[in-house]
Amino acid sequence: MDNIHIKYIFSRDDGARDIFNLCLDGNSITLNNNDNTPDNPPDWARLDFHRCPNCTLAPDRHTYCPSALCMVPIVKRFEGLVSHDELKVEIITAERKISQHTTAQRAIGSMMGLVFAAGGCPHTAFFRPMARFHLPLASEDETIFRAVSMYLLAQYFKRKQGDETDFDLNGLALIYKNIQVVNNTIAERLRAATETDSSINGVIFLDMYAKAMPYVIRDALKEIRYLFEPYLGNDFKMTSD
Repeated sequence: MDNIHIKYIFSRDDGARDIFNLCLDGNSITLNNNDNTPDNPPDWARLDFHRCPNCTLAPDRHTYCPSALCMVPIVKRFEGLVSHDELKVEIITAERKISQHTTAQRAIGSMMGLVFAAGGCPHTAFFRPMARFHLPLASEDETIFRAVSMYLLAQYFKRKQGDETDFDLNGLALIYKNIQVVNNTIAERLRAATETDSSINGVIFLDMYAKAMPYVIRDALKEIRYLFEPYLGNDFKMTSD
């Protein structure tokens, strides 16, 4: 599979621009580059610095936290930017170009979601399908729809290969529980890395979705059930005439 190229362009009112050229391996959906990650990462990116309590990586094989490494160029380039500063963000993929004026925390959070999913953390690896079909600046409803659809499609593939399936979304709730731990610990790392809050609040912005998902699952996705009425009625048939 061809590599996937996604460009994020952040433009500020003073004319300054920050450009991130992200490349995902077309087969593994992992970052091939992280826009000039330094050869000598800072100490706050080390695995043993504010290590996630649910981390499954072996310290003797991983000197640095993969999610923290992804954050190094982001923190460096957005130092001094306040989370509620307004900026213009453009996202360019092979399929489309998206442009929006929004807050720094929302724009940075959108890119962080992509980078975390493809960055190498075992807990965020479940979101690689969403990274492959990246939807920048997604709303809460869009994120919920995409995450649940992704998980249920995974159950289809699991059933096809004879594995036990989970259509009650219990596994998805567990995935998001682990993501909350990762988000909280990454935020602690960033508090040690930067004096401004744009990168930290970008993580917190992502964490709002992680916190909302268990409640959505508990309520059986009632808010979007109406969209599927054509499937739920007696008129829908599994076989053709």
